[in-house]
Amino acid sequence: MIIPYKQLSSDALQGLIEEFITREGTDYGEEEIPLSVKVEQIKQLLKRQEIVVVFDTTSESVSILPRRDAALLEQDNDAGRGGD
Repeated sequence: MIIPYKQLSSDALQGLIEEFITREGTDYGEEEIPLSVKVEQIKQLLKRQEIVVVFDTTSESVSILPRRDAALLEQDNDAGRGGD
């Protein structure tokens, strides 16, 4: 289920973004980019809806995913509920 990021408290959103950044371990090349810059980049992606906040009902966890992956996850969850 996609959750509008604006519904999260600023502290919760900050923590989620920082967890996403450190988990991804993206290589930014030779020059290290400060965490604050990375956080701002993620916020811009959220604003443009290229990535979204998702609550996975199966694992009962919240994460950030590319919009396409979130749509696939929702389809899988809907298909699973349809068989009940």
